[in-house]
Amino acid sequence: MGDADGLRQRRRLQPQVVTDDGQTPEAKDGSSFSGRVFRVTFLMLAVSLIVPLLGAIMLLDSPIDPQPLSFKEPPLLLGVLQPNTKLRKAERLFENQLVGPESIANIGETQDDEPACGRPLGIRAGPNGTLFVADAYKGLFEVNPWTREVKLLLSSDTPIEGRKMSFVNDLTITRDGRKIYFTDSSSKWQRRDYLLLVMEGTDDGRLLEYDTETKEVKVLLDQLRFPNGVQLSPEEDFVLVAETTMARIRRFYVSGLMKGGADLFVENLPGFPDNIRPSSSGGYWVGMSAIRSNPGFSMLDFLSERPYIKRMIFKLFSQETVMKFMPRYSLVLELSDSGAFRRSLHDPNGQVVTYISEAHEHDGHLYLGSFRAPFLCRLSLQSV
Repeated sequence: MGDADGLRQRRRLQPQVVTDDGQTPEAKDGSSFSGRVFRVTFLMLAVSLIVPLLGAIMLLDSPIDPQPLSFKEPPLLLGVLQPNTKLRKAERLFENQLVGPESIANIGETQDDEPACGRPLGIRAGPNGTLFVADAYKGLFEVNPWTREVKLLLSSDTPIEGRKMSFVNDLTITRDGRKIYFTDSSSKWQRRDYLLLVMEGTDDGRLLEYDTETKEVKVLLDQLRFPNGVQLSPEEDFVLVAETTMARIRRFYVSGLMKGGADLFVENLPGFPDNIRPSSSGGYWVGMSAIRSNPGFSMLDFLSERPYIKRMIFKLFSQETVMKFMPRYSLVLELSDSGAFRRSLHDPNGQVVTYISEAHEHDGHLYLGSFRAPFLCRLSLQSV
């Protein structure tokens, strides 16, 4: 066998196996260089897009200028606050025939147009069978439901101590019909901007008194954060006012030894209170459309101490968009005459009762109002 044949034989005995590790240094260096070029290019592209975007966001105006607020830890949802589904036993009335039936009074049986057309919020039956109405944009009215006569009592265009009333909300009236106690939720924000009012935490709300005989108006409490529902006590010696943003209810004394004084009736509620109405047990029903979950996560509590996040949110999203991310949890809380939690009725996820604003008790039933739903709900108290 010649030398050439021997060389070929030796080559066949040592087959070459090609693997990644077997790449030549030149191939490895080329691949590594290409990877670095790709990463650097991608990073530069990302920075070139993100930095201008962040700059543009920073330059955008925010409709709100929120201040940090401080809350106590929400009460545990245990005992009388234990979540349940009792509100789901309610039946819907006049479905798709109503638009945000916020308040209810028993005497028998579109938002862009709101500032021009008005939006009734609080409604009460007077001593003579007439209705007293708080219109968010127009002011206080007395309405005769039989003759359909409408009488303007106090226009929202009337400045009260130098400030306009931009958001007339709820009212309560004495048995003789002389005194009306009502809330003006803000001098800055209107009803259609209620979410901006909550998120900003504006403290320009007031509790006022209107005398139907003398036509005089007095400011009873000022610097409230979204004063909402109001309710006279059975003895008419004090008025309760829900301070929605702060998850509490204040009390103002209108007669007796404490007249002119104020204190907290109940604080650190498990949700953000809307209207307050009397219960047959001598206490009060409070409607809440947003709760402060504990255990769990409360978005409004989380955002309260982070105003920079609130500004960013409303730079990028409208109120309607933000509302879609709010949990639809309905809660009705019954308080005793001293403010203690007596019982609670829930509808987690708002399957039947949504965006609850008020619980009005009449003839063994709770009639449940809403600030957004296209229906009323009625719940038999015997069933719960």
